[in-house]
Amino acid sequence: MKILLGIQGTGNGHLSRCSALAEALQQHAVEVDYLVSGRPQELLFDMQAFPQWQWRKGLSFAVKNGQIDLLQTLKSNNWRQFWHDVNTLDLSPYDLIVTDYEPVVAWAAKRQGKRCIGVGRQYAFYQPTKTLHLPRFYNKLIKFFAPVSDVVGMHWVKDGQHTLPPIVHHRSEPSDVESDHYLVYLPFESLLTVHRLLAQFPQYRFSVFHSEAKRQRLAGIDYYPPSRQRFAELFMQAEGVISNAGFETSSEALAYGKKLLVRPLAGQFEQVANARCLATLGLATQLEHLSEAGLRHWFANGEAQQCYWPDVASAVAQWLATGATTPVDELSRQLWKQSEQTDLRSLLRSDYGLLRSHV
Repeated sequence: MKILLGIQGTGNGHLSRCSALAEALQQHAVEVDYLVSGRPQELLFDMQAFPQWQWRKGLSFAVKNGQIDLLQTLKSNNWRQFWHDVNTLDLSPYDLIVTDYEPVVAWAAKRQGKRCIGVGRQYAFYQPTKTLHLPRFYNKLIKFFAPVSDVVGMHWVKDGQHTLPPIVHHRSEPSDVESDHYLVYLPFESLLTVHRLLAQFPQYRFSVFHSEAKRQRLAGIDYYPPSRQRFAELFMQAEGVISNAGFETSSEALAYGKKLLVRPLAGQFEQVANARCLATLGLATQLEHLSEAGLRHWFANGEAQQCYWPDVASAVAQWLATGATTPVDELSRQLWKQSEQTDLRSLLRSDYGLLRSHV
């Protein structure tokens, strides 16, 4: 069995999710190649999980002042190069094509008439759900960007037979949580904007990760350049997380019971839908605009929530390694059942501990 996995490189969440899946696939007798696009090759980091990977330019959104610039997005992407890469990618050596919203692999599979399995958050929007809503235009756009024949979406709650619980990459050992310590990941905001805002709260400790940052402490705030391992270590120590509304960071926060504040990237329809869903379900606090008042209210009143999900990466790896023959709705049913059982066991343990403490 030989698999090609396309990875959307524009966001670290895609890389994190695919790292967990790649590690799980190593436990099976399959050969896996990886294709990454959407980010300049020299800006990719911590790629050890992908021993056989290639790069293409792909497509990406242009961002200005914390929101998507659609006109610049159309201008900045090299469409001729994109279609050249699509037309020259030979998929004949592969038994199975998989994409985490990576468009070169997805379009190459479509043009060559190959089965292509879409795994990831964006594919949750492919079919109707009660908790995720997109305007019709964006729903069509999300399907056009990376078209697939088989849809395996991911979501925080059981909603739709095409969705599974999230893949969470457990990259660091659990550690003691430090009260009033917050991890900040706002990659689409300017670093100066983030600093000016956080500097108004000297009573808290902040660990800020940003592509413009270098390792330093400034006005009591710790800054770090991108690093998935260091991010994971400080994430485990933090009481809460302040981030844009990307799916993977939010999922990791919920898996570990972190207090969560999200500010969706304006104009990014998936993040807007994510933030609205999180707020509606009571899983996180949403701020449309970063402000001192909004943060102050969250510090005082925000509450941590925790979700209990099974080892989805291992289940998906097993499914792919055996040819992905089990229907997606059956895989979904099995994993959500495991999630409910895990949640019940955690609740019983919690109640048992509470009862013992009152004996």
